[in-house]
Amino acid sequence: MDEFDPTTHPHRRLNPLTNEYILVSPHRAKRPWLGQTETLQATDLPAYDPACYLCPGNTRSGGQANEAYEHTYLFENDFAAVLPPPAPIAPIAPHPLLATEPVHGGCDVLVFHPRHNLTLSRLARPDIERIIEEWIAIYTKRSLQEGIKYVQIFENKGAMMGCSNPHPHGQVWSLSAVPTLPATELASLEKYAQTTQTTSEAPRGSQGRPCMLCEYAHVEIGFAEDQGRVVVKNEHWVAVVPWWATWPFEVLLLPYKRHISAISDLGAEEKEAFADALSQITIRYDNLFSCLFAYSMGIHQRPTLSGDDVAHLHLHFAPPLLRSASVRKFLVGYELMAEAQRDLTAEQAAARLRALSGKHFLEE
Repeated sequence: MDEFDPTTHPHRRLNPLTNEYILVSPHRAKRPWLGQTETLQATDLPAYDPACYLCPGNTRSGGQANEAYEHTYLFENDFAAVLPPPAPIAPIAPHPLLATEPVHGGCDVLVFHPRHNLTLSRLARPDIERIIEEWIAIYTKRSLQEGIKYVQIFENKGAMMGCSNPHPHGQVWSLSAVPTLPATELASLEKYAQTTQTTSEAPRGSQGRPCMLCEYAHVEIGFAEDQGRVVVKNEHWVAVVPWWATWPFEVLLLPYKRHISAISDLGAEEKEAFADALSQITIRYDNLFSCLFAYSMGIHQRPTLSGDDVAHLHLHFAPPLLRSASVRKFLVGYELMAEAQRDLTAEQAAARLRALSGKHFLEE
């Protein structure tokens, strides 16, 4: 019998945040590809597009006019997924399997920069710091609204991730219920805090309880560079391809020096380091295949300003590209009917991202 080799032999890995397994099949990366290829997003976009509904001074599709903004720009989504209160009363379920739970809240759009042709990967650090301050402001504002129980900050970049406009922007959805995935993570973090006994030197959460993500960051940083999954690390933040990654070049970004539950808890130096980490990750993504790399990014943290500090602030980057700029990863077949699966090991993905230049390919 062969000795187990994680770069060759199929195996499963556990995601402790969701308590779900992923099947890793590294040998499948060698198979030929005759499937769908994607159209690349243009890299020669204009600085201003008169037809763009997010450019300064332009009229949005709903008829509202944008301000002639010079930095970031925030407005309520003209086509919000959830509507302001009051929500209607839930109808009586005709059967327990057919229950309805009305939700209310609000959806905001945050435009990152007035220039149409820039993304996070090409913004200066001060511009990214302004975005972080806007995230903190809208998280704080929405958290204080009556009935809001969760504020989800996210960005979709690239048409293949469902982004309807290349102008750099993200969204914030605030809801009267905690969504499924964050609720699952929070339950896992709480269970870990209650049941784990550790003498680790990793930071601890509130009331001195163990924190799963504090511990995980501590473990990842402890590996030798050529053996681990760390992509970038600065004074306060570490980005890793997580052990349990589903997407080919998935990245988990989190603070590691102390337990931080929400972006509103960040100090000045931590915000600067946050901006640096966001820049380094997104530049490496673009450099990987010399393209405007598509991804969905989301911030998971304490649901609102008030609440349990069991949450540990972290960001998920879920990028679909697998082999090249035009070949993406699809979740189909076994992955939809059984469990998630990947061909490239987390260690291989991290090594490729880590080796890339920290200077954007369009600026070389």
